[in-house]
Amino acid sequence: MKNLMPIWTLISLLTFTPGGAMAIEEPPYTLVPTSKNSREYEIREYSKVLVAETTVEADFEDAGNQAFRLLADYIFGKNKNKTQLGTPSGPAITQGPAGVVSPAGAPSGQKIAMTAPVGMEKSGSGYLVQFTMPASLTLGTAPEPIDARVKLREIPPRKLAVYRYSGSWSEARFQEKLAEFEALLKRDGLEAAGPAHFARFNSPFALWFLRRNEIWIPVK
Repeated sequence: MKNLMPIWTLISLLTFTPGGAMAIEEPPYTLVPTSKNSREYEIREYSKVLVAETTVEADFEDAGNQAFRLLADYIFGKNKNKTQLGTPSGPAITQGPAGVVSPAGAPSGQKIAMTAPVGMEKSGSGYLVQFTMPASLTLGTAPEPIDARVKLREIPPRKLAVYRYSGSWSEARFQEKLAEFEALLKRDGLEAAGPAHFARFNSPFALWFLRRNEIWIPVK
């Protein structure tokens, strides 16, 4: 994405470098057994999840950068608790709490763990971009954003069809993979229940062929 390097440089040094100290958390999910070809895509059931999100009026290539700066400001302390991004020690984890909490009213210096993925989906003439918050936080305990453009929202439990691919974050590649995924869902008789969601799990510094990109589509 255009002009994404400066803000990602700082976050990458904290979270994505080999042997880095940051434990990365993903929202846990349950795989749904299916008679379909599981090697092509998965059906996952997610519990409710808290996100920090913002909507920007920009195209696909620029939306992530514009929104990322707003959301990163919130994570790095632009909130009413002045809570900052944490760097807990220990191995990276993919599910479950990161062990770092920031209750409302806690003193400055409390930390928020970095999580994955960063998500983006079409919203009107722009894009909605989301940071997944740690499972240890709720609407009642997460620090309140100062910037009115950043919102906290609890997404209810949902069932998602998930298609994984590697490579660039370009709109062209996303649209190519989305078309492939939609064809598979149509073949298998699965009906979308909402817009496609682009989920990124890596830093821009990750080699393109090692990147984990996913398309999430809610299904009935």
